Amino acid sequence: MRRALIALATTAVFLGAAHAQTAETTTTQEFVTAQPTDVLSYNLVGLDIKNSADETVGEIKDLVLSNDTLAGYIVSVGGFLGMDEHYVIVSPKAVKITYVENDKKWTATMDATKEQLKAAPGFKYEGRWDRK
Repeated sequence: MRRALIALATTAVFLGAAHAQTAETTTTQEFVTAQPTDVLSYNLVGLDIKNSADETVGEIKDLVLSNDTLAGYIVSVGGFLGMDEHYVIVSPKAVKITYVENDKKWTATMDATKEQLKAAPGFKYEGRWDRK
């Protein structure tokens, strides 16, 4: 019986120490500094995407983050005044984002046509992604 009580007390001490370490770890904060080459999300949302023929093929509507990494851009293709918009998610590697220092303007280019984007698998703002 005495051994059981000692084992139980020892287990409680170890669990308490493990819990204290976990609590300490989760309250630690890290801070970063934005670099001159970084892009803020508000610079991207609403940005038109043009192709090499200087045709507007879509507009960045949202960003998809997965495991703390940019996984895609939600792009609106077609539609008029929010009606009949078709949304697709494109890889960040497919869109080149640049800042033109002289114009103080952001640009987005992509090697695609509007028809190619319209034919891509669609994305819907519903369920956990509903924008209500």
